[in-house]
Amino acid sequence: MSLSDLPGPVPDPAVMRGTTTALAEPVERVRPLWITGVVLVNLGINAVFFGPLQVLLGQQAAHFDEGQKEAILALVTGCGAAVSMVANPLFGAFSDRTTSRFGRRVPWVLMGAILGAVALVALAGAPNVAVMTLLWCLVQAGANAMYSAITAAVPDRVPVPQRGTVGGLAAMGQTVGILVGAVIAAVVAGNFAAGYWVCAAALLAGVVVYLFKSDDQPLLSGDRPAFNLAKFLKGFWVSPKRYPDFAWAWLTRLLVSTGNHMVTLYLLFFLSDAVHLEETEGIKPEFGVLILTGLYAVTVIITSVLGGRLSDRMGKRKPLVIASSVIIAVASLILAFAPTWIGGLAGAMVLGIGFGAYLAVDFALITQVLPTAMDRGRDLGIINIANSLPQVVAPLIAFPFVAYWGGYVSLYVAAAVIGLLGAVFVVKIKSVD
Repeated sequence: MSLSDLPGPVPDPAVMRGTTTALAEPVERVRPLWITGVVLVNLGINAVFFGPLQVLLGQQAAHFDEGQKEAILALVTGCGAAVSMVANPLFGAFSDRTTSRFGRRVPWVLMGAILGAVALVALAGAPNVAVMTLLWCLVQAGANAMYSAITAAVPDRVPVPQRGTVGGLAAMGQTVGILVGAVIAAVVAGNFAAGYWVCAAALLAGVVVYLFKSDDQPLLSGDRPAFNLAKFLKGFWVSPKRYPDFAWAWLTRLLVSTGNHMVTLYLLFFLSDAVHLEETEGIKPEFGVLILTGLYAVTVIITSVLGGRLSDRMGKRKPLVIASSVIIAVASLILAFAPTWIGGLAGAMVLGIGFGAYLAVDFALITQVLPTAMDRGRDLGIINIANSLPQVVAPLIAFPFVAYWGGYVSLYVAAAVIGLLGAVFVVKIKSVD
């Protein structure tokens, strides 16, 4: 009789031998210092993503050509987004196969941090737009190598009853990282070169705790299948028929993320053109965006931690994912039917409450529907495409609503409907309560 003849899921051979390997299902709760390392890596990555995206890249684009700054910024960020969608699952798959004595994930966190930091420092002195574009793509490659590895470290090391808590704290780190990126951009006050240096330092500093406290289990050579290029490439297609829960989880993440991007995409124009913020409240729309973003971030931080912990205590994921998706939809409807400053404040707060809880609990749910322990990094990278793709899809969906199909009311109603579809499809997941 072979292992495949046994009833139920195929057990890990290492567990049957009484040993612990990278492929064993984790049962020991992770300690606060390990969680701190994961949170800091997420913080550093998101500071490096959003400091440049929010301010530094735009300033550098204007430095090269004030009249073409919008086109330059679109080119640079578009190429970076394309690299991100490919790099995340690719580096995740590479880390799955890594047999370093330091573990599967640590080498990629370290190499990604070094690549990202070097590219950021070089970006500070980029001589032209072509070099700027290339270096930003390298930053994206390095940061996504880190992100794919640190994300996969959670199902590698964290037992299921603790994953909501850890997922919530990781989401908190991501949100704080966005705020740190904004602070860096504000502090350098127009000196984008200095901003890139500070971002590089933040990226390297963020990995120190994890590198020394990762407890990353090495992958035994005997547990790694022989490399076959055709099979390796084919592995990036995860069959919805064979793994339906994984497919539904991917689709729900895509829908909810798309709805969220549609809500935030035209926020500046919504405040100026629909709310008429400067005329009604005497507040510049740019400052209004900052206020709403800060309120949103604070509520995301609070509810990501609380929502993740609550789901662990309940032992259930789907009810909280559905509830948080509904709350996100309610936020969209508030903006649609209360286009006022008070409505904007309420909408931002409700959106943060819903999205914070969603990030934590949905991540925990996703880790429970991954097809195999061997391919956690690759499969989570595929899931992360559902986070990146809305950056491309949301503007294409949102523009005709704003321009031709009823303006901001129809835009935010459409965002609510898309988010609610995500809530509906969560019910299709059968292997997780």
